[in-house]
Amino acid sequence: MSSLLPESLPFCADEPQNLLHDLPARQMSVFALFGDVGTQPYVGVAADLRRRLARLLVADPAHPRRFQLAARVRSVAWRPVGSTLEAQAVQFQILLELYGERALQRMHLRMPTFVRFHGANPYPRLSVTTRVQREQSEWLYGPFPSRAAAERYSEELLKLFLLRRCEEKLAPDPSHPGCVYSEMKKCLAPCFKGCTDERYGEEAAAVLNFLTTGGQSRLHVLNAARDAASAQLAFEEAAALHAQAKQVEWVRGLAAELVRPLSEMQACIVVPAAQPNAVALFLFAHGALHGPQMFSTLGMRIQNEGSGSSSLYAQPLLLEPVPVSAPFSHGQSEANAQVAPRDTRMERLNACIQSLKAMNCVTMNAIRRQGDMALLTRWYYQPAQKRIGEIFFQNEDGRWPHKAILRSVGRVAGAELSRQAKLTDATPAAPAIERCSEAD
Repeated sequence: MSSLLPESLPFCADEPQNLLHDLPARQMSVFALFGDVGTQPYVGVAADLRRRLARLLVADPAHPRRFQLAARVRSVAWRPVGSTLEAQAVQFQILLELYGERALQRMHLRMPTFVRFHGANPYPRLSVTTRVQREQSEWLYGPFPSRAAAERYSEELLKLFLLRRCEEKLAPDPSHPGCVYSEMKKCLAPCFKGCTDERYGEEAAAVLNFLTTGGQSRLHVLNAARDAASAQLAFEEAAALHAQAKQVEWVRGLAAELVRPLSEMQACIVVPAAQPNAVALFLFAHGALHGPQMFSTLGMRIQNEGSGSSSLYAQPLLLEPVPVSAPFSHGQSEANAQVAPRDTRMERLNACIQSLKAMNCVTMNAIRRQGDMALLTRWYYQPAQKRIGEIFFQNEDGRWPHKAILRSVGRVAGAELSRQAKLTDATPAAPAIERCSEAD
């Protein structure tokens, strides 16, 4: 039985209601159904654990063809989770322990698409790839939601520069016939020595700066040139430069905030937690997802966005001493946590992030990195109304936006409190569970 599933109960097919009565109601969980020795468990995610297991383990005369596992199950293990991101991360780790590389296929986790800058080539170019190698991570930019999105971004970006589009290994020769892009003046044509190596290197460096800064480098150059032309009353030139700047802005909009150099990508994700009075933090760094780490909201004034309160009361404030960095892990009581002074919110958050960085995963290999990058991409690019949680990136100086993250803690915790209140007011009658109660 996996250590990732701390809760477990035996199961008897003759009296399934005994198990259902001991399960948490309306609790999102990752669960596993274990059979006889030597058989592989059934691992899944349930938005409502009790309701899901009732469908799998309790026979329903109204649906005689429904999939049933009661005869094969001997015990049930589960772990409460607070969000779909945490659920899928835990599920992937369990499947990785059981099936190794096949866990990727079982969860349909494919490597996301990146735009690659071929910086090691004497004449650099761009390509779209799903092959990620650690030694090339500094020239990989992404992830994108799909290959089509990456190809469109790459194509529109090349329209702003004169970089080559061909994939052949160039051996510059004046007798080379060239291509249609050189004839259209959209390429510097290094194939027939249409430019010097130094000139092509400058153009390649401009493309690399565009990718690294998300287009800000190009935009800064164009805006400065436009202002200089306007100051010299060269209004036609200024208008042309302004049009180019607008085109750069449009190309920048084709890439989401998540698209950045893979080697430099570090993101902090705030999602709801299964434990009360806490949120869960994840850290994506070095191509892997670390966490969750619980961050206590005890003593914090949680904002209510629907109350119309001013920004003065929308900030998470410490009203009482709270536990340091990791207030309680799974199975640890709050009473054992260390107490911190009121003015240590930033320190607690920083300690929480540092503890995430210090996490060492035994299975940190290419398979784990592929799965984690796929999970991050799947979570980030889902529709905004379905994506629960918020993500933050390091500033240009390498620092975390602690104040913004703390405000996010308040928003995420407040939204979860509202959701729990709605569940409490809802009618708690699941038909399958009611039949089990009547059987008692």
